[in-house]
Amino acid sequence: MTLRTRAVLLALICVLALGGALAYLVMSRNDQKTIEGRAAASVALSPLPAVEAHPRIVFRNLAPGASSGTLAMVPLDDPAGPRALTSTPCERVYATPKNMICLSADRGFITTYGAHILDNTMQQTQTLPFIGIPSRARLSRDGSYAAKTSCTASDSYGSVSFSTRTYITAVGGQTLGNLEDFTLIHDGKSIDPADRNYWGVTFAADDDTFYATVRWSNHTWLVRGSMADRTMVTLHEDAECPSLSPDEKNIVYKQQGNLPRGTWRLVDYNLASGTVTPLAERRSVDDQVEWLDNRHVLYALPHQGAHSDIEDVWSVPITGTGTPRLLIPDASSPAVVR
Repeated sequence: MTLRTRAVLLALICVLALGGALAYLVMSRNDQKTIEGRAAASVALSPLPAVEAHPRIVFRNLAPGASSGTLAMVPLDDPAGPRALTSTPCERVYATPKNMICLSADRGFITTYGAHILDNTMQQTQTLPFIGIPSRARLSRDGSYAAKTSCTASDSYGSVSFSTRTYITAVGGQTLGNLEDFTLIHDGKSIDPADRNYWGVTFAADDDTFYATVRWSNHTWLVRGSMADRTMVTLHEDAECPSLSPDEKNIVYKQQGNLPRGTWRLVDYNLASGTVTPLAERRSVDDQVEWLDNRHVLYALPHQGAHSDIEDVWSVPITGTGTPRLLIPDASSPAVVR
């Protein structure tokens, strides 16, 4: 084959490749328009002011269309009804009557991540230090403190090896630091395991007490922390992503028990008695639950079969009885605002 023939063939290949790429882009655009058209017809919408003026559930909208992946909200008394959409993208969200925390992703040529405090007009009021992939986010009940967890070595707690960074920050102020800088107390003694990781903060109403998960030597523990003392004390083994009830009597967390790695069962832990009650939800839940009220929790589960990358928000009683029910389709990361 002559050099000229090779040059002609190379040019032809490049033209065909470019044409294929252009055709793919055109088809992708047409497919996206079709999806967005279906979404507009299938998701009932409500004006934002009509929803945010009343008790509501704020969440990440996952309905197909241009607003997929953005903040949305529905009335607390009609969670499956029309939703109010926004243009604010979030990977994880939590909200109070005062403000919101949003863990975001900018999916460009290189994906970058961030964490922001928003006011109730969706305007950013504070940017928080952030390293890694968004995982968990919480605000204290009065919106004074923010907690965020990112995975820095793996995107799954089910991985054999992962590393997390969990920070608590005063909203409008300075960070209290990485939880790894706090003193960890286990069996009455201060310990400093090199492989410790923290995640899943939940706050009590006193703006000092919080609960979280710590893991070292392949064991997880529920810890109770004090921001003022910068200490954390282990309470109960095999507990991940705790969430404290509004009346502060119970904590629901996910427990691995004897299940395969990467699968969990939701359980309720009564703080006064220490009683652990498995919930009626028997599917594996990889989420930090939210409380609908003092007797029911909310959590996200992926669709079964096709579109398993899309989640729905479900609810179940904490009593171990009852049946899980679908609350908000095509949604994740719920936060109840009263």
